[in-house]
Amino acid sequence: MNETVTDTEKTVDPAALAARLAGEMPADIAEALNEEIPQVAAAILQNLPLDTAVAVLDTPGLHDAGEIVEAIPRDRVVPMLSGMSADRAADVFLELDEPVRSELMARLDSETKASVRQLLTYPEESVGSLMTTEFVSVPATWTVAQTLQHVRMVERSRETVYAIYVLDPRSKVLLKAVPLRRLITADPNDSVLAAAPARRPVTISPHASREEATRLISKYDLLAVPVVDGTGQLVGIVTVDDVIDAIVERQTEEVQRFGGMEAIDVPYMDIGFAEMIRKRAGWLCALFISEMLTTSAMQGFQGELEKAIVLTLFIPLIMSSGGNSGSQATSLLIRALALRELQLIDWWRVALRELPTGIMLGSILGVIGIARITLWQIFGLYDYGPHWLLLSATVAAALVGIVTFGSMVGSMLPFVLRAIGFDPAAASAPFVATLVDVTGLVIYFGVAALILRGTLL
Repeated sequence: MNETVTDTEKTVDPAALAARLAGEMPADIAEALNEEIPQVAAAILQNLPLDTAVAVLDTPGLHDAGEIVEAIPRDRVVPMLSGMSADRAADVFLELDEPVRSELMARLDSETKASVRQLLTYPEESVGSLMTTEFVSVPATWTVAQTLQHVRMVERSRETVYAIYVLDPRSKVLLKAVPLRRLITADPNDSVLAAAPARRPVTISPHASREEATRLISKYDLLAVPVVDGTGQLVGIVTVDDVIDAIVERQTEEVQRFGGMEAIDVPYMDIGFAEMIRKRAGWLCALFISEMLTTSAMQGFQGELEKAIVLTLFIPLIMSSGGNSGSQATSLLIRALALRELQLIDWWRVALRELPTGIMLGSILGVIGIARITLWQIFGLYDYGPHWLLLSATVAAALVGIVTFGSMVGSMLPFVLRAIGFDPAAASAPFVATLVDVTGLVIYFGVAALILRGTLL
């Protein structure tokens, strides 16, 4: 491994590559560094201007940031970490191993160290872990002119200056949030409070979920949400770009889980073979074992199958229809729960809505099924036997039952998972489809036994 790294480093001139990348956007530089091993990326980063290197490390799209930081000499990397936004620096520290983490933490300036340590205390999925402590705040006793002068002085060290937060000069409790636009158009001699909107600022707790921050930013069309503790003191802000990054990460995980596998947190091409197998094999084996129940169900109806082989023609049709309806309902409900459009107590309202929906959707498919059998029989494309009308009725009735059942299961499963403390996204499409497949066979052959008794059965 060391020999490979050495050979790679010999083929890359970090200084030349850094000179070529220096004029690019930080996100583009990060993308280029992702193509290199961490040691080479670190060497390139050291040859960039400090401001550019800080901006690159601040980019969420930079992979293996922890390994890159570890590969940079301590005296060179500490100024980079101090210049980063506190929330991104905290993310990098989470990737570092001991004793490097403690060593670098000890070398940070007191302000940066306090901010990073504070952010590291919050749970991973909380607002506190997402927020930044680099915001513009002023006491309520200042004038508009004083506030604007302060903004000019600190804007380079703040993540955003689009909102200025006015604090009680004694208690530091958040009083108002003033948009920069209102400050610019206000009388410089007026109090900063005079430029503030009359309404109370929208705030959020550091222990709230990231989904709640997303909901507030979307609902009130905000660029940032102030984060206040239990006493009302401002401890940070969550910006819209941080929320977008969190949304992308979250949706990626949910899509992967919904596809029937464990979530992965690295790009597809960077996943090792063993890790890929580990992430996919567990779910795949669980689903395979579950599908064995389908075989058991068919064995239970072996006698009916021997008497009416024609019933087997419609098994794939029946099973897929139930699974599809269940997957539709699951995806709708997972989304609604994530956006707080529904609460756990709304399960009965969803059930009352999905029951007639499932019946109607099943009836539509049933009509199509009858039409298909009828047309094939009339035009001689296939002979379903003398009892083809009863067969078509069986298929139609089974579709109504299976699609209704699939819709009910698919809509209720996310509620069940949320109620017992699991992520509703774990109700993956393959899992729902497997559950409905087994039950669908029982419904299908049960309906066939009722309608076709005395004829085919």
